Amino acid sequence: MTTRRFDWPDLLFGLFLIAVAAGTFAATWRLAGGSAADMGPGYMPRAIALALLGFGLFFAGRGLLRGHAGIPRVQLRPILGVGASVGAFALLIEGAGLAAASLAAILIAACASRESRFLEVIPFGLVITAGAVLLFVKALALPVAIWPW
Repeated sequence: MTTRRFDWPDLLFGLFLIAVAAGTFAATWRLAGGSAADMGPGYMPRAIALALLGFGLFFAGRGLLRGHAGIPRVQLRPILGVGASVGAFALLIEGAGLAAASLAAILIAACASRESRFLEVIPFGLVITAGAVLLFVKALALPVAIWPW
C-alpha cells in the first residue's frame, strides 16, 4: 500500500489564496457591487478576490493532484542581494537623487545572481535609470530629485 503525498507548498499556497479571497468577500459583502459600466465601491475588491479565488483553486487542485516535488534549499545570496538593493534605494533616493539610487539598486541587485555580468548590467542599469527618470520625473511630473545637486 502506497501513501499519497501532496505537493504541500502548492496546496498551502492555494488554501492561503482561497482564505484571502474569502476574507475579501466577507469584508466587502455590504458594499454595492454595481456593474462594469457603473462600478460601486465593492466592484474592484470583489473582482480581484474572484481572480485570487481562481488562482487559489488552481494551486490547491494542483497541490492535491501532484506529488511533492521537494523544496529547494534557501539561497542567501539572492535574498541578501535583493534586500540590500531595496535598502540602498531607500537610503539613497532622498540624498543622492533618483538616478543614483536607481543605478545603485540595479548594480547591487545584480550581485544576487552568479550569472550576472557587470559589462552587461551597467548598460542595462543606465537604460533602466534613464527610463525611470523619464517616467517618474518627466512623464508623471513627480517631485523627485534626479541628482543630489
